[in-house]
Amino acid sequence: MSGLYGSTTSLSSKRYTSDERSETQKLHPNDTESFYTSCRAAYLSVFKSSLENITDRPQLCQVLQQAGRNPSKRTLSRYWTAKTKELNFDDFCTIVKKEKAVAKADLLKAFRKLDPANKGYILHDDFTKIFTTKGEKMSPEEVSAILRLADVNSGGKLDYNKFCNAFFSTCDQCAKTTMERMETNSRAKRQQFGSQIETSPERSASPRNQRFNDGDTTPRKVESKSLRPSSGRNYKGTASTVINVGPLKISRNMEPSDLQDWPCTRSKGCFFLEENGIVSHHYRLQLTSKSIVYMTIKPLNLSKAEGKSSPWMSVDTALFILKETDGKGEPQIVSFTELRNKESYIWKGELGAGSYTLIPFTTGCRLKKNKKQVAKEARLVYRDANEDLQLTAEFRSALSDVFDIIDLDGNGFLSLEEYNFFELRSSGEKCDDDAWEVCKENFETKKNELTRKGFMELNLMEANDREGDPTDLWLTLQSMGYNKALEMTEACPFLIDVYAEKTKPKLKAVSLESSSRLLQKVLCKSAVLKGDAKPMDGCENVIVYTYKNDTRITSVIENKSDKKIMVQVNTDQSKNCTSSRGMSVFAVEVPGKSTMVSQHVMAVNEKQEWVYNCVQSVLS
Repeated sequence: MSGLYGSTTSLSSKRYTSDERSETQKLHPNDTESFYTSCRAAYLSVFKSSLENITDRPQLCQVLQQAGRNPSKRTLSRYWTAKTKELNFDDFCTIVKKEKAVAKADLLKAFRKLDPANKGYILHDDFTKIFTTKGEKMSPEEVSAILRLADVNSGGKLDYNKFCNAFFSTCDQCAKTTMERMETNSRAKRQQFGSQIETSPERSASPRNQRFNDGDTTPRKVESKSLRPSSGRNYKGTASTVINVGPLKISRNMEPSDLQDWPCTRSKGCFFLEENGIVSHHYRLQLTSKSIVYMTIKPLNLSKAEGKSSPWMSVDTALFILKETDGKGEPQIVSFTELRNKESYIWKGELGAGSYTLIPFTTGCRLKKNKKQVAKEARLVYRDANEDLQLTAEFRSALSDVFDIIDLDGNGFLSLEEYNFFELRSSGEKCDDDAWEVCKENFETKKNELTRKGFMELNLMEANDREGDPTDLWLTLQSMGYNKALEMTEACPFLIDVYAEKTKPKLKAVSLESSSRLLQKVLCKSAVLKGDAKPMDGCENVIVYTYKNDTRITSVIENKSDKKIMVQVNTDQSKNCTSSRGMSVFAVEVPGKSTMVSQHVMAVNEKQEWVYNCVQSVLS
């Protein structure tokens, strides 16, 4: 059955506009809990726990089929790309929301297109020819399995009305079976990954589920009750944290009065959003002598319009400073940028002579997967009056911005090292010295570096090599965070400045890495060192650290016991908050003798007060 939806859908002429598609994705508040419950049931029919990850394409296909989606190969390729390593339960829920389950009417309509005489059946020979050669092709084995179904086949004919009835009846029965299986699994019931925690008759519904139904403008009274789980629930221990934060105030100016006289170095870089985290450049800072150092990191504005900023300028940034240990172990955290002045995040302090690792960081609260539907795909190339291939003005503008991003030192040219960061990002391979020599022979360079014009020529050559097919060009653009409207929606370029009072600092990009284990370790260490510690009531081996600075709150869980624990996190009663998790209720698995980042939280509107109200509970 794996190919049927793809085949029939491709035969249908129905197309959904962006508005129609978004409407199918909306869930009424009363449907939210049932949606996540059904998702969880589908997930647990394939995995033992909602905390297990999808690790390959067949698993993704299987679990989506359990959710009634039965995706085509093209759909799977959209969510499982060459760079995808794994997807978690949250990712799965997002996909289920996006992918509309095929309705019975749509399936019947597709079959009727193959039966213009409206006889109610399709000959087996016609069925086999169509479904093995057109659209999302089915294998001969899949076709044979359908044609062997006794209840819907007779005399070499497939009764598609009976087939549709049987098909959806089977789907309903499978859904019912998975729900029953989950209901009998007490552990699965405790993994409340939905939009609210398990409620009791005594407890009022969460504010999130008290929104108005369509047409209802009368506010409902919500009884005020504590979020602390009652003793009747299966929790070993709980910890509650409430922080009221006023509107953002500009930090006092830490900039030294004679800063313009200090030696300075700078480098650009970029955060790239991927399925499994955020990738960014990492840097090495070298100081030849002890000095007071002033460093900043901020989003890089590429807008050419006067008075208008690039859309990613609200993305939060931070810079962690680690002291290298001469190969005797991992770098150790020294400090990190905490204060903010407009878009800049700042650190000032004294550093000794030596090498330091600088790791840029963003919480992911504001750099998130773009859900906007692109109404019209931008053109990248066209043919002029002489039938020569040319780059469109829109594409050239996007390429110019890409050039500015990968020109890390900002000198207006691309060195081989800078170009290779781009190559690693876009193709996963480096350009060696021989290939660079060929590049210099064919495209404009100055002093052994590629010019902006040469970069444009290189992309035009790639378009010509593929006779105008923009597929590979789009892959490059998407790797740089662009959508099909040539908008950068899944990347945030940034700028780092380092000033040293008594020595000339040297700053160099050394790698392009994901949210690595080292970064997670540093985040945990910073929260433990500077955050408020609170042991969980009833579970003293579990400590919650809550770190707060001018713009973000980071929650870290430490598990001092030998066994792994499962912690349910509920922020339903927070106000004006956005979380890096993207959900108000989720679960975190913390191995024994380890520390784990629970979430990062920021204000949605920084001009207004925001309230962080979090209950973290260890599941028994």
